[in-house]
Amino acid sequence: MVLFVSDMHFGRRGMRSEDRTAEADLLRCLEAFDDRLEHLYLVGDVFDAFIEYDRVVPKGFVRFQGHIAALTDRGIPVTYLLGNHDPWHRRYFEEELGVTVVPDACSSTHYDHRLYCAHGDHLAGAAGGFTTRFRSFLRHPVCVTLYRTLLPANTGIALAQWVSRQIHDPSTNPDLVEALSRRGAALLRDGRADVVVMGHSHVPTLQTERRGVYLNTGTWFADRTFATLTPTEARLMRWNGTRAEIIESADLQNQTVAAGRSN
Repeated sequence: MVLFVSDMHFGRRGMRSEDRTAEADLLRCLEAFDDRLEHLYLVGDVFDAFIEYDRVVPKGFVRFQGHIAALTDRGIPVTYLLGNHDPWHRRYFEEELGVTVVPDACSSTHYDHRLYCAHGDHLAGAAGGFTTRFRSFLRHPVCVTLYRTLLPANTGIALAQWVSRQIHDPSTNPDLVEALSRRGAALLRDGRADVVVMGHSHVPTLQTERRGVYLNTGTWFADRTFATLTPTEARLMRWNGTRAEIIESADLQNQTVAAGRSN
């Protein structure tokens, strides 16, 4: 089984108790799939603001990081697709935790299903707002180097957290949801993949097309939703605090959709 989860937004200032609960729930969810998990995809915005320096990384969420390291130590691959809130990673996750960090999107194959996976902010177009328009500027190597060099780590991280709070809109953006759904459908029609998985919209979505399935993982921090892929099904799921519940599933062999049951 392959598991996809996104938009944890760990580290939102003033919400430490909520962060701790979200982290604990995620660990319980991953442990529930421990004997079946073959690959884990972190589909962006894992952290609300993550700036890595040469010798400094933001503190916190060591239980989550330890669990990730334990997975890779066992030979279970973990792929981290960077989002619009956490693009400034360097080598820490790769060297210390054994994670494959991907700046934009990745394509792979699982169970003979071709997968395209991305956070989605670079695919949202005008619906993505500020983070899409200034994405290239914020990720430019010169800008990133200057930021890390000119600002002390405490100041740099605090400023990034402040900016993240300003651009973080907890409300649903229907235009963004629709834009990502259209892009997912287009990727399927173009033959790029049989399964497309994104995050970013904060709205869990399972959409079947003639040539495949588009999944949006929704948001872990608010709704505890995620997605899974098996040899025969793509599933949109929710962690209810004690077990995983299936919201919807798509039969990848017959392209049919079924709703809601416990796993």
